Amino acid sequence: MHVDCMDCPAARVLPDKSVVTAIMDDIIWRAIKRAQVPAVKEPVSLTLQDSKRPDDTTLLPWAKGKLLSWDVTVPDTYAESHIANTVSTPGAAAHQAAQHKIANYSKLANIHMFYPIAIETADT
Repeated sequence: MHVDCMDCPAARVLPDKSVVTAIMDDIIWRAIKRAQVPAVKEPVSLTLQDSKRPDDTTLLPWAKGKLLSWDVTVPDTYAESHIANTVSTPGAAAHQAAQHKIANYSKLANIHMFYPIAIETADT
């Protein structure tokens, strides 16, 4: 059943983008933990020179002897920085955000398998 967002009472008080990102990250982290894979949130040991770090990482190797790290981002389809691409290509904002995350965390590639998690939204 499709429900228009404006029909939903919760639409009047949408959470801020950082809250949505934190909720999505927590869902993924809990799924990893539920699979009994030890993981840690906001690993201080992986802080890069620009003070950025992935949201979470496993404590045991995931594949090919590398730890799994991920970072969640929630780009807005209608943001000025994305609209030129999203008007003609569905998912363009998520793809662009994922590529940006991959570039940001490329220095971790020798010891981590990094996965960006980009979930495109229509504003929050």
